[in-house]
Amino acid sequence: MAGYDDRDGFIWMDGALVDWRSANVHILTHALHYASSVFEGERCYNGKIFKGTEHSERLRKSGEYLDMVLPWSVAEIDAAKDAVLKANNLTDAYVRAIAWRGAGEDMGVASSRNPIRMAIAVWTWGSYYGDAKMKGAKLDIAKWKRPSPETIPHAAKAAGLYMICTMSKHAAEAKGCSDAMMFDYRGYVAEATGANIFFVKDGEVHTPLADAFLNGITRQTVIGMLKAKGITVHERHILPAELEGFEQCWLTGTAAEVTPVGSIGDYSFEVGALTREIAVDYEKLVRA
Repeated sequence: MAGYDDRDGFIWMDGALVDWRSANVHILTHALHYASSVFEGERCYNGKIFKGTEHSERLRKSGEYLDMVLPWSVAEIDAAKDAVLKANNLTDAYVRAIAWRGAGEDMGVASSRNPIRMAIAVWTWGSYYGDAKMKGAKLDIAKWKRPSPETIPHAAKAAGLYMICTMSKHAAEAKGCSDAMMFDYRGYVAEATGANIFFVKDGEVHTPLADAFLNGITRQTVIGMLKAKGITVHERHILPAELEGFEQCWLTGTAAEVTPVGSIGDYSFEVGALTREIAVDYEKLVRA
């Protein structure tokens, strides 16, 4: 496929649909220099964005965490996403909404006088982890750790928080892995570079407590599905030594959806019945 900057179609920018190749920003855009941007990743199934309003709400909330109040309401963001999907004639697509501090009077760390801008792009995107949905993804263990909430706004989906994720995923891919699992600053199991993580042991599910990383919308959805089935879910701190005792593992996220994990470093997991059941049930839910 062509690069993401060289495609046909339309991107919504600041209230108007513009030609895909013309959706540009100035080199002195504040976000490019200081990571003052927040974003959302969403999927549209059969013409409907799954939990689109929740994503729009989180986009605005992420902006508030960065002292960046978006000048668009949740309803306006929802309408913009629908408009760009229709303009590109897509009913099954990935949706990327991003808001950032643009170029303006400020070009230092402070940027309160610069305009807040927003864009929404949509494109077709298959399985995030390729064939891992069948055989289970292979994960490396990252050397970088999710930082303390005292050092970052961990509840924001902010661009700057993904720098160590990019480096960790590059290192994992160099080893032949699909992704990397990260620990948090205390040494507890945290998440993958762009997805939350779940484990199964003796019919019960264990997932890291989201107190130092983003509490994903898909994560919350899957926890609700499990509880509705009567399955016990433990949201808690998980020590690295516990990985050896877990039988199954999967990842969740808008891009990842529900993806089985076959291994993390030297630890192996079966793509078991519960993992497959949740993956199938999630697929049914988003297309309902």
